[in-house]
Amino acid sequence: MLKYVLGRLVRAVPALLGIITLIFILIHATPGDPVLALVGDFPAPEEYVRAMRAEFGLDRPLIEQYFTYLTAVARGDLGYSFFHRRSVLQVIGERMGATALLTGTALLVATLAGVGLGALAARRPFSPIDWGISGNALVGFSIPVFWLGQLLILVIAVRLGWLPAQGMVSLRLELAGWDRVRDVASHLVLPASALALRLIAMTTRLTRAALLEVLGRDFIRTALAKGASGRRVLFRHALPNALLPVVTFVGYNLGSILAGSALIETVFGWPGLGRLLYDSVFTRDYPVLLGIFLTVSVSVVVANLLTDLAYGYLDPRIRIKS
Repeated sequence: MLKYVLGRLVRAVPALLGIITLIFILIHATPGDPVLALVGDFPAPEEYVRAMRAEFGLDRPLIEQYFTYLTAVARGDLGYSFFHRRSVLQVIGERMGATALLTGTALLVATLAGVGLGALAARRPFSPIDWGISGNALVGFSIPVFWLGQLLILVIAVRLGWLPAQGMVSLRLELAGWDRVRDVASHLVLPASALALRLIAMTTRLTRAALLEVLGRDFIRTALAKGASGRRVLFRHALPNALLPVVTFVGYNLGSILAGSALIETVFGWPGLGRLLYDSVFTRDYPVLLGIFLTVSVSVVVANLLTDLAYGYLDPRIRIKS
């Protein structure tokens, strides 16, 4: 197992290096000048603009900026924000908790709901329940995340008034303790639901397909022949064997959840990395953009690594092949 872990860690290093290089090139190739974005419409003197570029290191050749940034990242320094005038680590750290809460909740809900619905559909294949679950899963997979978010705001928040539409907390109330927890939870329901729906649909269909394949194996027929109940066979014998592809799928889709969270946070005004990314694009805040993409990339690489380790733990044949 140790050899398997070390092999995955070694493979992650060049992947991160390639990600940093690609992100750096793409961001610096986009049109726009961060200094002019900071100055705005104010007719600043040319000497002031040159001094600002020199302060931020934008007057140096791009290759020199790249190696300077790479050296800083190796030391754990993500740079200094042009717009916020603070360390990028501080700016991102303030938003990381909100994004982790949103994506973690959506991932947990999607996994539990998807596995449960998939098992319910596979228990009676081609029944009305199966057709209903599979049809709704297909519809849920087809709905764009940003459109669903706006629809939930219009119906649930605006028309019915059941839940708040924007933000993470109620700004007009001074809440503490469990009252604050309940307030955050009420703000979390709509964005987490919008973010989780697509993954619920995909997990449901994958679980159903995996269970139907496992339920056709010989050891399942043997368990039934020995008198085991259908529920025991499904949850005790079939489901653990069918979860391997589901674990892989959920882990490898963390990137799509993080990408979807950027849209959801913008729609719902959720104060996370997605909203910070949206604002940093308009201010041309290169260090913050690089820091966000690097943070998300590292999160995806780590999630894929943990998925590989979980798969290797659940299926020893993977460790033997590695």
